[in-house]
Amino acid sequence: MKFGKSICILNVGGTKYAFSKEVIKDFPLSRVSRLHKCASEKEVLEVCDDYDRERNEFFFDRHSEAFCFIMLYVKYGKLRFVPQMCELSFYNEMIYWGLESSHLEFCCQRRLDDRMSDSYIHFSEEEDKLDKEMRGENLVTRVVTEREDSKWLERMRRTFDEPTSSVAAQILASVSVIFVIVSMVMLCASTLPDWKTAENNSVVEHRYNPDSLEHPSGIIEAVCISWFTAECIVRFIVSRDKCEFVKRPLNIIDLLAITPYYISISMTMLTGENSQLQRAGVTLRVLRMMRIFWVIKLARHFLGLQTLGLTLRRCYREMVMLLLFICVPMAIFSALAQLLEHGLDLESPNEDYASIPAACWWVIISMTTVGYGDMYPITVPGRVLGGLCVVSGIVLLALPITFIYHSFVQCYHELKFRSARCTRSLSAEFLN
Repeated sequence: MKFGKSICILNVGGTKYAFSKEVIKDFPLSRVSRLHKCASEKEVLEVCDDYDRERNEFFFDRHSEAFCFIMLYVKYGKLRFVPQMCELSFYNEMIYWGLESSHLEFCCQRRLDDRMSDSYIHFSEEEDKLDKEMRGENLVTRVVTEREDSKWLERMRRTFDEPTSSVAAQILASVSVIFVIVSMVMLCASTLPDWKTAENNSVVEHRYNPDSLEHPSGIIEAVCISWFTAECIVRFIVSRDKCEFVKRPLNIIDLLAITPYYISISMTMLTGENSQLQRAGVTLRVLRMMRIFWVIKLARHFLGLQTLGLTLRRCYREMVMLLLFICVPMAIFSALAQLLEHGLDLESPNEDYASIPAACWWVIISMTTVGYGDMYPITVPGRVLGGLCVVSGIVLLALPITFIYHSFVQCYHELKFRSARCTRSLSAEFLN
């Protein structure tokens, strides 16, 4: 818009702020910066509540004190709640000006998440749209896609992808969890000695193999695999972007959990019961144990595992730092321990420290304060070095763990807030 003057005045609830055109253009608040793109007075009135052309003044009928705190964030980079003001009301002001909860200080984020989870507040359509815009979601593309998809397809997508979106989604998630638990119990029970004895007897009677449908355990396992396969296929069919679906970590884990069963079945059919193919037998056992990935499928239904995965994804730098803090002292202490315990041509050298790689095991269990006691220094200098190793491990490991802990708490509250919003939608659907 071609402003009448070089100075623009923002009137927010009676409090006026004067800015130049250049400042308005690159203003950190998206609602204010949108004024510079307006080509007519009609477009200006879509952004603000009133406009005075003579004074070049834009009026916003919003909370003036809340905007004052938002301006402090623009100036100093720290955003906190207004004292004696409802957190939800202030969050409403934030959304209006183009901010989101991540701009708040950590303590205020926790207050906001707890308040939202406890109050079950339904946000207006405008707030939801602005919130999704700030998260980079293209609303136009979303509307066009929803028009192209049928209603039942959208409902199916939400049922399989969001376990708390509806009653049917919760039932489906519960059934999936039951199948995961049953399959894990069967996998663990198959390693018991009594179970193996029963399998050997079955082999003598009717040439049983672990995946045979002639045995009840094989039937149960086949039913579980059938459920997981059908669930994965349906989720792939109803997904919007097939390429994005394949790239998701949880979907990759689902594929890793299902594929070994079909590979083992195929290899058994090809090799039969030929005992000379020992490599194939080892491969089958490895593939069978790969079904332990079913446990990770629980992350789709439990908030704690989702929090762990999100924390690891966001804190990969801290995790690398943690590994670095372990590897560097491990190289130093293992070399010194090997020298003091074995490398000085002692009368009775400690054979546990015959090499530096062998000493690395002692260093890692000492720094992490595990201390199995399977190997330990016997010389006085070696014991002094062991004490330094333990103390340095406590100090070095504690440094990055603090950052990981705070990130874990933040991820937990973020996922808890998302789950609470889905629960509110579920409650509304149940009441309707």
